[in-house]
Amino acid sequence: MQNPVIILGAQQLGTAALDIFSSNDVVVYCFLDDSGKLQQTEVNNVSVMSSTEDSEFLKLIGKKCDVFVAAEDTAARKSLVKMLKEEYKVVPVNAIHRFSAVSEHAWLGHGNMIGAGAIVNNNSKIGSNCLIQSRALVDAYAEIGDFVQVGAGAVINSEVVVEEGAFIGSGAVVVAGVKIGKNARVGAGSVVVADVPAKATVFGNPAAPVK
Repeated sequence: MQNPVIILGAQQLGTAALDIFSSNDVVVYCFLDDSGKLQQTEVNNVSVMSSTEDSEFLKLIGKKCDVFVAAEDTAARKSLVKMLKEEYKVVPVNAIHRFSAVSEHAWLGHGNMIGAGAIVNNNSKIGSNCLIQSRALVDAYAEIGDFVQVGAGAVINSEVVVEEGAFIGSGAVVVAGVKIGKNARVGAGSVVVADVPAKATVFGNPAAPVK
């Protein structure tokens, strides 16, 4: 039986994580969120107890509770993950929906969210703290770096490399063997047929740089 989970972040990503843990009959102990409007309220019947800096709750992590980081902003997620590692010597657990399909021959880091209907095929590699949204496909031998976001219904074909911090929009298709550079952005519905440089933004079919 998995430990109860404390979710850091009670907004859209937090509620998605709650749904995923609930699908696996894992108890969510509480939310912690820095929004004063959310604190001392309930989100989907789970209490938002305090802020993400409240040591009274954070000290439970690694002892009585696991943790998942669901902050909306990537920089905030990175900061919280760093704090958990350095101050509490823990890393976030994976949130993998019951109705996703993850090959036993895929490799996953920690702190990843994999939504309902997502498919992670054999010999693919997903780093840590990635968001793989509902019905996305990560095909065989694809490599996904840390803190990558793959939108709903996106297709990452075989042997694609997506470097750290990249964003793949909903419904985008990345053709086999293409490389998406660090912190690059691929617009929703785009078809990527050539490598995308670091920090570049591409859009369209075929995807072209946005000037």
